Amino acid sequence: MSKRSDEAKIAFILEMIERIGITEALEDCEGELALYMAVSQIGESLQKLSDDMLESCSLLEEKQYAYATRNYIVHEYDGVDKYIIEEVIKTYLPQLKMKLSDQKI
Repeated sequence: MSKRSDEAKIAFILEMIERIGITEALEDCEGELALYMAVSQIGESLQKLSDDMLESCSLLEEKQYAYATRNYIVHEYDGVDKYIIEEVIKTYLPQLKMKLSDQKI
């Protein structure tokens, strides 16, 4: 995978993290669904980063968790627990943002 492709994916992930406004969105049905989509897109994008980029960002473990979260959102047909997603957004995304922002892209 090209460095340019990785850079585009990182920029996309950072943009998605910036756009997430958790408190208001989880109180609104459309906002809640949009949050789920944003989190699942982050997981999908991390999954597609090259191994070299993941290693340089120390994101190998995060890739697994993000993709597992994506799969939970996409495949949990009985309903997604919004409090799990809220915890992911409050705890995980700031850490991910910090790691990605430290990269020179």
